[in-house]
Amino acid sequence: MSSTRTVTVASSQGLHARPAKLFVEAAQASGAQVTIAKGEKSVNAASILGVLSLGVEKDDQVLLTAEGENEEQTLDSLEQFLTTDHDGAS
Repeated sequence: MSSTRTVTVASSQGLHARPAKLFVEAAQASGAQVTIAKGEKSVNAASILGVLSLGVEKDDQVLLTAEGENEEQTLDSLEQFLTTDHDGAS
């Protein structure tokens, strides 16, 4: 069984290199099998090249799918990541 969730990306520069790397690390650490899809294209969320190839920009909607242990917790944490602006002034 798997769980899915549609999330709107909040980061002002989308999922470019740095936030994509952090997103991939979070997906890998979850222990679940996670995919991220934009439009018709779906990729392994644990693959930096796959995630970058989606070209996710601010306000894009992506579909997350998690399969395995703690699916809902995994989706909760990845949703929180995607709905946070990682490009804001520090």
